[in-house]
Amino acid sequence: MELVFSLLQQLSVYLVLAYLLSKTPLFLPITTISARWSHRFLCYIIFSGFCILGTYFGLSIQDAIANTRAIGAVMGGVLGGPFVGFFVGLTGGLHRYSMGGFTDLACAISTTAEGLLGGLFHLYFVRKNQIEQLFRPRTVLMIAFIAELLQMTIILAVAKPFDQAYALVSSIVLPMVVANSIGAAMFMSIIQDRKAIYEKYSAAFSNKALNIAQRSVGILSQGFNQENSKQIAKIIYEETGVGAVSITDREKILAFIGIGDDHHLPDTPIASDYTKKAIKRSKVMYIDGDEHPYQCSICEKCKLGSALVIPLIGANNEVIGTIKLYEPKRKLFSYINLTLGEGIAKLLSNQILTGRYLQQQSLLTQAELRVLQAQVNPHFLFNALNTISAVIRRDPTRARELIQHLSQFFRMNLKQNIEQVTLREELHHVQSYLEIELARFADRLTVHMDIDESLYGLKLPTFTLQPLVENAIKHGTSNLFEAGEITIKAYPSHHQIILEVIDNAGLYTEQNSNNGLGTTIVDKRLKNQFGDNFGLTMSCISNQQTKATIHLPIENKNHA
Repeated sequence: MELVFSLLQQLSVYLVLAYLLSKTPLFLPITTISARWSHRFLCYIIFSGFCILGTYFGLSIQDAIANTRAIGAVMGGVLGGPFVGFFVGLTGGLHRYSMGGFTDLACAISTTAEGLLGGLFHLYFVRKNQIEQLFRPRTVLMIAFIAELLQMTIILAVAKPFDQAYALVSSIVLPMVVANSIGAAMFMSIIQDRKAIYEKYSAAFSNKALNIAQRSVGILSQGFNQENSKQIAKIIYEETGVGAVSITDREKILAFIGIGDDHHLPDTPIASDYTKKAIKRSKVMYIDGDEHPYQCSICEKCKLGSALVIPLIGANNEVIGTIKLYEPKRKLFSYINLTLGEGIAKLLSNQILTGRYLQQQSLLTQAELRVLQAQVNPHFLFNALNTISAVIRRDPTRARELIQHLSQFFRMNLKQNIEQVTLREELHHVQSYLEIELARFADRLTVHMDIDESLYGLKLPTFTLQPLVENAIKHGTSNLFEAGEITIKAYPSHHQIILEVIDNAGLYTEQNSNNGLGTTIVDKRLKNQFGDNFGLTMSCISNQQTKATIHLPIENKNHA
């Protein structure tokens, strides 16, 4: 029993070293099972060291050493696999062999075998998809127990003389089996605790990040201003539990929530030198209140004692503002909030960039609409007035109807800043246009409508059909000597909805810049809204038919 207590005392020092090592970044990789060579090499280095330490911590008995070397070999195999276990055991065994004694060869062989044994158990549990078993102390206790019995067997088989080997094994078998089994289990318990803490922090980090992302999505994309910044600051304050949260642009405070909100007022200029440095240098500034003393630049009695200032990055890597997390005096930043702060800044930066992109897209869409309107209005107005002038003499009633259609057409044009209309509304717009053109061309133009009535509620971008109808007339039927025909169709087909504008002229060419601008803009707007699988395609049978085909998603169908 005296030897058992002596080994357990040595084991205590051994485990204290293991515990201290568990506090370093080196320990984190071995809390997981990985086939990467970097992971295996780290396992080899760590557990070879413990294997050698186990020998040095041993007790000299009968020209041999009672030791805890087996713990390093077994743990190396359990966490690193057979390859790592073998070389950890071999390294520890060769070190023991170099120290001499009548059991030197037997110990070298047995230590290598113990490492390989741990690796074989690793392989077994991995193949059974029971990796968590490897991190259970009772599993490792069992493996170490078997490994120690294996060691004793090898000493009896290899060490000479046998009588001396037998006497040695008789005196050390119980102490070493107990000490190494318990030691391996306690070593794994340290790893298991570290693994649990790491997973707990990871889960907390993930939950906070996910909650912030879910609650803040889309807010700053609507504009980087005081109102939206206040919403974001409140969300971050509630989710992180820090002392205060502030959001600034490059010049002033946009929002401040938490301790100190009585003197950190929105719309006041930035006073903090740290914030100005973060903006100027595009660098995260952590003022911990200890190594880097913190003092509020506005109020000497401010209760805030530390701050984390993170730049918000916009287009071209330009700093557009900052997000600032504060903690009160006598409270340190948690590791989670330090790491989370940078993630939040990236999230908010992306939201701001998205908002500006959407704003630019909206401006581009409006510009494209104005291009289409500018393209149609002057020509159409000139032709419409000439037509009405001719009709007014012979049929004043018809002339009044045409003026009403012209008025309705331009009234709808003025409303084209809205993004979407129904197919019914778009057809009304087209009909107003066609009434003028039918009066202009008289019996030289016929229009056919073949519309599935269930599609009248279909949503599509404004100003989609009218440019196509105009092209069909202006660059198609108006150039015919015979009568022109325009057909407008709408029908579902193969999980899509098809809109067609067909003329009987067949004069369309892709090289014709006169009719290309309108169709290009229509196609671009459709793709922006519905994706690249949809849009406008043009086809032509020379001197027979030109067809403009719009493909829309079936999900866009809406019964109205």
